[in-house]
Amino acid sequence: MITTAFTETFGVRHPLLCGGMTGLGRAELIAAVAEAGALGFLTALTQPTPEALTLEIKRTRELTDQPFGVNLTILPTVRPVPYDEYRAAIIESGITVVETAGGSPDAHLPDFKAAGIKVIHKAVAVRHAVKAQALGVDAVSIDGFECAGHPGEDDIGGLVLIAAATRALDVPVIASGGIATGAGLVAALALGACAANMGTRFMATTEAPVHDNVKRQIVANSERESIIVFREFHNSARVARNSVSEEIAEISRRPGSSFEDVAHLASGVRGRERVLGAGDMEDGLWWAGQAQGLITEVDSCRNVVDRIIADAEEIIRHRLPGFLPAA
Repeated sequence: MITTAFTETFGVRHPLLCGGMTGLGRAELIAAVAEAGALGFLTALTQPTPEALTLEIKRTRELTDQPFGVNLTILPTVRPVPYDEYRAAIIESGITVVETAGGSPDAHLPDFKAAGIKVIHKAVAVRHAVKAQALGVDAVSIDGFECAGHPGEDDIGGLVLIAAATRALDVPVIASGGIATGAGLVAALALGACAANMGTRFMATTEAPVHDNVKRQIVANSERESIIVFREFHNSARVARNSVSEEIAEISRRPGSSFEDVAHLASGVRGRERVLGAGDMEDGLWWAGQAQGLITEVDSCRNVVDRIIADAEEIIRHRLPGFLPAA
């Protein structure tokens, strides 16, 4: 067992997380992550209404008695999101840990803290992490440039960003981006983090609620099979490389282009229905990070977590001490 400030603070067996993933953060995956001894997050906005989120929390509790949390992503949307109602559903359901992402969690912290809920805020820059700490979050998850999703505009890889964040912060730091193995966990711990967050690795598990074609594609892909899109619109996003993401990148580079020119290709509904749901790997945008190049098989969440922890312990106990002279 690897014990860190994260395992002690959040009451889980292993210093591993499955952060919120749109379309994937549902009961079957998050319960399996919890049963494996890691901390998983249901994705609140994957559920169409706050009432549906309440039911999904209940469904998760029917599958596990281990700790799990809820992700609340705060982003501008075409249709207004009833954030107050989602927050109330989280609190009334007795959730003890929330992962916030996107915009500032400031408006939500008073109610969460009054309810005794611990808050982990996901940031992509040290300056944002420092601000979140000042607001009163309990931990920060720092996303390196390798990550799937939105890595920000600074392009700082995890090797530097994690170390810089741990130097600047007093709250526990969780490393995120490009981690899928025991060696990655050990590297994160060596840089000062107390846990590692994985998204792409948990997509390639038997319990992930996506088409098997997606899981097989992740295994087949190398570390080169992701691409940054939306950079020209100051909303950089790392997604899997396919026909649609390549077309988005090409259109976006044209002088005078705008997001409206690629909106039909970038539709989240299209990606969830045609790729994650139907398994057509070339007919929509889908999220995946550079960690694809480290994933060699689809396996259960329990086996993935067990192997990562076993490999990390072997490295800490045997490989690293071998670099030092005998006492």
